[in-house]
Amino acid sequence: MAVADLDKQPDSVSSVLKVFGILQALGDEREIGITELSQRVMMSKSTVYRFLQTMKSLGYVAQEGESEKYSLTLKLFELGARALQNVDLIRSADIQMREISRQTRETIHLGALDEDSIVYIHKIDSMYNLRMYSRIGRRNPLHSTAIGKVLLAWRDPEEAKEIISHIDFTCSTPRTIKNGVELEGVLEQVRQQGYGEDNEEQEEGLRCIAVPVFDRFGVVIAGLSISFPTLRFSEEHLDEYVAMLHSAARAISAQMGYHDYPF
Repeated sequence: MAVADLDKQPDSVSSVLKVFGILQALGDEREIGITELSQRVMMSKSTVYRFLQTMKSLGYVAQEGESEKYSLTLKLFELGARALQNVDLIRSADIQMREISRQTRETIHLGALDEDSIVYIHKIDSMYNLRMYSRIGRRNPLHSTAIGKVLLAWRDPEEAKEIISHIDFTCSTPRTIKNGVELEGVLEQVRQQGYGEDNEEQEEGLRCIAVPVFDRFGVVIAGLSISFPTLRFSEEHLDEYVAMLHSAARAISAQMGYHDYPF
């Protein structure tokens, strides 16, 4: 896109296009000086310099010593690797989730951690008319969801404490966990029993059970869950549901390269 075309765009859109133009040009070279870079992207040196300094402060661009040459860091690679990991994870999880769905006819979710929330990255809808409302990309709190508890329980303890310190303990129902001390006690129980529960803590009339999924390094990367309306949940079948989830999560973790699933 030429400079004349950029100038016709709204300021915010034009800025985004300029940033990506600079990133693409940087990607073509191991390192490049600002004069050559400004010529390649057809922008003034002052404009390119301003964008470079912002990208440098965010960690996407590095300046090579005193040479005044710039290069990309690995931060973009890290972002791409995360996206690729989620694609591989979803592909691996889909078969297992569909099998649980076939056996239970209930809603099956795969959720990942994003800052202080969980995000649903895959789901299989319940075959019943009465079902949990959710959608891929929806965010839910960590403290009131089965997946959220699983993602915290198997995280590094110091990292988990840091995340918990930023949680806004909103009470969705009378059963919702109200503070960090209470949550840490629940997480200990989750680790011991091997699964997390949401017993009408996020939504009245809804029960969820979740187990962890690990990457090749043994780091928890997702939670796998079944969600039931309480009127269809039977406590006597709890162990059966947990075993089903563990079997699926073990298979998914193995496909992600982790073969020491703890349950």
